[in-house]
Amino acid sequence: MVIAGKVFKIREKTSIQSLAAKLKGLKGEDVFKDGAHHFNLLTEVRDLSFKGNTLRGTFSWDVVTYIFHRGERVPTPKTIEAPFSLAENKDRLLATIVQKKPLANNIANQLSEALFITTGHIVEAKIRPEVLKSFHEGNPEDTKIIFFDEVDIPNINKLSLYGSALMNTVLYNDYCDHGKIWYIVFTSKKYGNIVGLTRNAVVTIFNRIGDAEFLSYVTDEVFPLIE
Repeated sequence: MVIAGKVFKIREKTSIQSLAAKLKGLKGEDVFKDGAHHFNLLTEVRDLSFKGNTLRGTFSWDVVTYIFHRGERVPTPKTIEAPFSLAENKDRLLATIVQKKPLANNIANQLSEALFITTGHIVEAKIRPEVLKSFHEGNPEDTKIIFFDEVDIPNINKLSLYGSALMNTVLYNDYCDHGKIWYIVFTSKKYGNIVGLTRNAVVTIFNRIGDAEFLSYVTDEVFPLIE
């Protein structure tokens, strides 16, 4: 089962304890009406707990989707749950949200509004191209896929390499001259996870792993790469 998440930076200088106090008991409710359909939609943060200098919890968010039933579009509520962590790491605060990128982005904005009144205080984390390149070259035999962006060849937007021993190819050096590494898929030496990692800190683990293990992996192996 594939599990995905994304790491963000918290721009404000504050403490984990202060953030926990703001999130504790956080709950909001909206009313949805569409013809005869009426739903109360909840948004809440629950299951908060500390693990060292990290606050973990679950962001629960009710949304409405439409299904097609006997010629009609019928609104149907569903609950999206996203485990998350807020962590003090060196001199910065990082947030990890366990959901696919579009939902993680949306939840990051909602958390920003809950914590700081407005969006823009929780922003994308970045991994510098040279850092991702160095990370790959430190473990080259376990990298199986590389995508390059910012390619300077006219009419070419992205380049990719698939296979083993990618670093020892003429194409790898050629592609590094023409673009920057954007995405790699590799096997973690320490954890054995098969991981996809992008420069904007989207993390995908392709083997079976739990949410708590995912958060621990990201803290240990991805956080050190973030600028």
